Amino acid sequence: MDRVEELEVAIASLPDEEFSRIARWIHERDQALWDRQIDDDASSGKLDFLIAEAEQEASEGRLRAWPPEK
Repeated sequence: MDRVEELEVAIASLPDEEFSRIARWIHERDQALWDRQIDDDASSGKLDFLIAEAEQEASEGRLRAWPPEK
């Protein structure tokens, strides 16, 4: 059994309260990894195409405010 499988077995046996704690921790870690990846992609220029698309849509009058104004 590899480490992930061992963790799966251990997590499956947790009481609900402890499972909730580990689920929150995993979610927070996952979000931190996602944030770091977005930051890295933005810094490296991988997301520049999004700025170009927004500028193009703005110049064509197709860019809308978000969230939509009421």
